[in-house]
Amino acid sequence: MTLKNISPIETPAWKNLKNHFAEIKNNKIIDFFKDTKRLSHFSVSWKNFYVDFSKNRLNLKTLNLLLDLAKQCDLQNSIQAQFLGKKINKTENRSVLHTACRCIDSDKILVDGIDIVPEIINERNKIKSFCDKVLDGHITGSTGKKITDVVNIGIGGSDLGPRMVTEALKFYRSRLNTHFISNVDGDHVYEVLKALNPETTLFIVVSKTFTTQETLTNAKTIKNWMISNLGNKSIEHHFIAVSSNKNEIANFGIKDEYTFSMNDWVGGRFSIWSSVGLIISLSIGFENYNKFLNGARLADDHFRSSSFEKNIPVLMGLISVWYNNFFECESEAVISYSQYLNKLPAYLQQSLMESNGKNVDRNGKNVKYQTGNIVWGDTGTNSQHAFFQLIHQGTKLIPCDFIGFKHPLHKENHQHDILMSNFFAQTEALLMGKSLTKVEDELKRKSQSKEFAPFKVFKGNIPSNSFLIDKLSPESLGSLIAFYEHKIFVQGIIWNVFSYDQWGVELGKELASSILREIETKTLENHDPSTSSLVHLYNSKN
Repeated sequence: MTLKNISPIETPAWKNLKNHFAEIKNNKIIDFFKDTKRLSHFSVSWKNFYVDFSKNRLNLKTLNLLLDLAKQCDLQNSIQAQFLGKKINKTENRSVLHTACRCIDSDKILVDGIDIVPEIINERNKIKSFCDKVLDGHITGSTGKKITDVVNIGIGGSDLGPRMVTEALKFYRSRLNTHFISNVDGDHVYEVLKALNPETTLFIVVSKTFTTQETLTNAKTIKNWMISNLGNKSIEHHFIAVSSNKNEIANFGIKDEYTFSMNDWVGGRFSIWSSVGLIISLSIGFENYNKFLNGARLADDHFRSSSFEKNIPVLMGLISVWYNNFFECESEAVISYSQYLNKLPAYLQQSLMESNGKNVDRNGKNVKYQTGNIVWGDTGTNSQHAFFQLIHQGTKLIPCDFIGFKHPLHKENHQHDILMSNFFAQTEALLMGKSLTKVEDELKRKSQSKEFAPFKVFKGNIPSNSFLIDKLSPESLGSLIAFYEHKIFVQGIIWNVFSYDQWGVELGKELASSILREIETKTLENHDPSTSSLVHLYNSKN
């Protein structure tokens, strides 16, 4: 079974949504609260999550029409096809099974008739054994010293995901220091190396093909640094590979027991659940890493089995489609009220924008509607002193996700109360705004001129979703990330695109290889006038 090719704009539900949008597009969210059951209709309590969708520019009829759209786009069958390992990534003839990496040993998942669960469990056990041996000192560097630092060398999904998770869960960190090198920027590589002792550092080279230019360039630079410090024999003690290219791994000098596999049914931007998560396990210990996997598994079960009316990622995806395609909102902001989650927006940028930033549908035809969203954000309260001005008083409608936690990770403290009071206040301010009448009344009470009253008006009626979670734990983070992954899937099904290929990243890489040869040989081939001028100026540098 592959995904059906259903153009959303040809469905009855889409046409009904267009008519409905014309009726309610100017309505105030606060007026929808006249429905005394609104909160029960537009909120979901699940495990340690409470998700409030009520501050959105939609009513019960909108929701029902969006659910009709999901049904008419065959969302339910598509979800099952993904989890069953059907080759829904048609352009690459691959299954999409990052969810399988969260399995337990009693599961059975077939790919080409072969149960992949034993392989996943074996690899997970290998990660556990390796991490335990590093953390207890049985695995050492080439001079016998305990490992103190681990460096992840990857790019894209091999960097953004592990980097985000290790930052988010550093409260739970092991004794190891973790570092990340991704950009093919020599200055950055040497800056990281400055702080490291070669005798006590492990380097994890993460590349499915073991040919990724940025990753291998950085890895070879670091290899030369290691050899210059500790000799050729040190490589097999200090380098680990996460890859599927055994020949290139061996040529690099990495031994089999320091090699972890990657599968073609796990896309790079969803690979934190696979062996790419090795550095996460090292950074927080395998027990916490397993809780992280379990949190995602629980979210998978919710997505797969819950009714759409109370299905968190389904509602996330449908509401996003509502704003993107009917209100013509081109961006969404993600605001987390935890500094630990400061890298979450960057991670979501890749996972959402690389997945659904497509202009061709599953029929191979140009789409006639908007796909994808521009995702951005930061942490509160920093963001309140940065871009919230534009959200509150700008000319663009920007839906927001707010993520906060009932309990801090350190002792209960008044600062957390202040932090969360800002969370709640901002969602209320976006909803309610402040009218000209109210501003003028305030100025009058203060005996101040009304001249500047228009500048202090907030239009309000700006939508938001609120995620209130018990606390930031490995399990809750796993669930949160999985919810966003499934949101991507829902959007892709509605928009009739293939969410799991990424041909858009290839052209620039191809041209870069060609231009690099021109730089190395000091030659210049045919380019547009601007590019020719730039390459010529670079080649003529002193």
